[in-house]
Amino acid sequence: MPLLWILRDELKIKSVKYGCGVAACGACTVHLDGEAVRSCQTFAGDVGTAEITTIEGLGTPESLHAVQAAWVEHQVAQCGYCQSGQILQAAALLSETPAPSDAEIDEAMSGNLCRCGTYPRIREAVKTAATRLQEV
Repeated sequence: MPLLWILRDELKIKSVKYGCGVAACGACTVHLDGEAVRSCQTFAGDVGTAEITTIEGLGTPESLHAVQAAWVEHQVAQCGYCQSGQILQAAALLSETPAPSDAEIDEAMSGNLCRCGTYPRIREAVKTAATRLQEV
């Protein structure tokens, strides 16, 4: 069974979205031990002892992760459907590449689709979050 269905149906974590089912849209992105993966194509039996992080585990309303705060600041979200996957993908990028170029951001985020087309705001939010994470 895909991890997506365990998270949504068994654990009732609805922030992990079903988008395409073939790992092409990124709506179902979660972290496994800090690495961004598509939960629709990750089998639950293959997770083992890996730590699974959804958007709920990234930050809290009282203490937003730098990426979440930048998303709010740049008003990235419109419909919001893809946002948890986008934010988790961006957080994984910044953990591996603390100061990404525009090309690196575009490359890393290319597997996360936004039907509302907020890509320029996504890039700016990632750059803002990168700056803030470097200040810490």
